[in-house]
Amino acid sequence: MNSPARVTWRTHYALGVLTIIYVFNYIDRQLMAILIEPVKAEFGISDTQVGLLSGLTFAVFYTLFGFPLGRLSDRIGRKPVIAMACIAWSAMTMLCGLAGSFLFLVLARIGVAIGEAGGTAPSMAMVSDLYPPQRRSTALSVLMLGSSLGAVFGLGLGGWIAQQYGWRTAFVVIGAPGIFLGLLLWATVRAPKPAAPATAQAGHAQESWLQTLGLLLQTPGFLWIVLTGSAAAIAGYAIATWTPSFLIRSHGLSLQEAGLLVGVVGGTCSAIGTLTCGWFTDRMVRRDCGWQIGVPLLGTLFSIPFGLACFLWPQGVAFTAFGINVPLAFLFYIPFGFFGTWWATPCLGAISHLFPATRLAQATAIFVMGMTLLGVGLGPLVTGMLSDYFTPIAGSEALRYSIAASMSLLVLAALFLALALPRYRRQLLGQPSPSSAAPGASPATATA
Repeated sequence: MNSPARVTWRTHYALGVLTIIYVFNYIDRQLMAILIEPVKAEFGISDTQVGLLSGLTFAVFYTLFGFPLGRLSDRIGRKPVIAMACIAWSAMTMLCGLAGSFLFLVLARIGVAIGEAGGTAPSMAMVSDLYPPQRRSTALSVLMLGSSLGAVFGLGLGGWIAQQYGWRTAFVVIGAPGIFLGLLLWATVRAPKPAAPATAQAGHAQESWLQTLGLLLQTPGFLWIVLTGSAAAIAGYAIATWTPSFLIRSHGLSLQEAGLLVGVVGGTCSAIGTLTCGWFTDRMVRRDCGWQIGVPLLGTLFSIPFGLACFLWPQGVAFTAFGINVPLAFLFYIPFGFFGTWWATPCLGAISHLFPATRLAQATAIFVMGMTLLGVGLGPLVTGMLSDYFTPIAGSEALRYSIAASMSLLVLAALFLALALPRYRRQLLGQPSPSSAAPGASPATATA
């Protein structure tokens, strides 16, 4: 892979702008989570319909457009794709606030999904273009702050705006800045020039997208990394979408209180965890490249007991701060927020080490598409369906059990990471896999 000769202030400036754009990417995506209750009340919809709106519908269109837009950014450059995508999803977020019917809201959310499909994978690939391998996990962890800070502002600020001025105003106010950010990226950021594909350089026909997809999935360890992201995202998006409603229903918090706790407190813990994970991964990888997968494995295993304790702990107030009753259960959400993000950044860093620049956005798009189609698509939907199913039995407590059930997917994510680790390590060290090594072949001469 082509690595930058040196890192300058322009490199850091580009990372800063991309991070702010990624913040609004997640604000616009997660804003729906804090607005579930007022939207349900206005349109008279069920939890299952909410899951379809915020989950499956969004995920299907995001996935359909994710790989083509990632491929486009590999060919024409990351910057124009990201800038236009940012403007598009921001405008569609504002349109959500004008929805006069549930169908109009669904169509506007589809527009948000298509726009965001052109932002995530190209942004991650552009950061990998900007920074050398030994600094890449740290740089990606800064970009990935977008998801945590998006929760802070999307849930915290969104909850406050909705409480004071209504849910429609929240969509309009929070969607507007993204249009300016897209123009800022286009006008002020210098992006690395896209590398010409090897086939084009050699004078051969360029490979089709099906050929590229096949080559990517044949890379040792990559499929297990994709499956990790998919399984972890199902649990992650279920928790991100439904935790505010869980605090409202099971612990009696208001819309604004739930938004502040999950958004500001939980998002801050996630942000600290993301930065810590990126720094720790770069440090450990200097000792052994296998830690690129080992770090997310440890973080995922640490997060599981804290998450289960949060959602299964009975009612009870730990303390009151700034007029907000903080439930005992939420104290477990703090360490869960810290460790719960540890799988994402190192996995993205691993992908950037496996593939050249001409395939990086496409490989990242597959990872993000798996996260979106299964995570965004199934996480909120299945949790909502389980909540409706458990309601006749558990009443208002049904949601806590449906979220806890969705968390079981983190165990599967840990298993996939354990399977990916030896394959990824052999690939980077140039060692043969056990099944492909010829008798008597040496690791130095065999290919992975």
